[in-house]
Amino acid sequence: MRVRGTLRHSALLGALVLAGAVSVHAQTSTAATGDAVTQSGTVTPAGSGSEPIIFTNPVPDPQQSVLQPQPGIAGNGSIQIPGVPGSSVPWSIVIMLTALTLIPSILLCVTPFARLLIVFHFLRQALGLQTTPSNQTLIGLSLILTFFLMQPVGNEIYETAIAPAQAGQITAMEALNRGQVPMRKFMTRYVREKDAALFIELAKEPRPASPDDLSLRVLLPAYILSELKAGFQIGTVLFLPFLIVDMVVASITTSVGMLQLPPVVISTPLKLLLFLMVDGWHLLIGSLMRSFN
Repeated sequence: MRVRGTLRHSALLGALVLAGAVSVHAQTSTAATGDAVTQSGTVTPAGSGSEPIIFTNPVPDPQQSVLQPQPGIAGNGSIQIPGVPGSSVPWSIVIMLTALTLIPSILLCVTPFARLLIVFHFLRQALGLQTTPSNQTLIGLSLILTFFLMQPVGNEIYETAIAPAQAGQITAMEALNRGQVPMRKFMTRYVREKDAALFIELAKEPRPASPDDLSLRVLLPAYILSELKAGFQIGTVLFLPFLIVDMVVASITTSVGMLQLPPVVISTPLKLLLFLMVDGWHLLIGSLMRSFN
């Protein structure tokens, strides 16, 4: 009997301990989560006496949905690009950005830049100098002289074509047609008749009544060919005096038996002294500028 009483007390004590552990675990879980989510989609706060909070999922309104812009060409002849401020990018901007890459070629074809640069390279070779003046110096000097020569033409182009186009008085195509007139006048003055006739024959175009009637297809290659020939002619004439100095120095050093010393070592200082004594840069630049008058 005593054993049975002990077993009963042990079972009762184990049941009380198990019930207490379950109660403590439930209180800990409630404190950790804070809220209890019911099956009806409501959230009940953990505190007593509080009302449940009901959350509803918003339904998207089809009228408020906005379509993402797609790249393409608009009806007004412009390019639509997503992410760019504004609705579209005009074609004129695209054409202007493309034309920027052609500026070096245009500069060589329609200005005196090619003639000037060729003459300066001939001068450097005639003096026997390989890297002095440097290429950057010669190109910079040619650009400055080109700007000096083309400034009247540029002012005329700005007044007749660019300024009215910026004011909205004429269209871009009309501005282009007006701007090519001063350039045609400038190039026509320096185009040789022989070169123009060559490209008229190659293009199979009718012979124009006057040089002003030449098309740009004929005028541009004829002009650059004429400039190349003029540059080589001036460079050859410039080369001859220094060639004579080289021949005289070479004959003297050979006659006196100075075979160990190259003649170019003696002739280069003499050519530089001759060029400086006659003020060569002043004479050369003056002659080049007068060749365009």
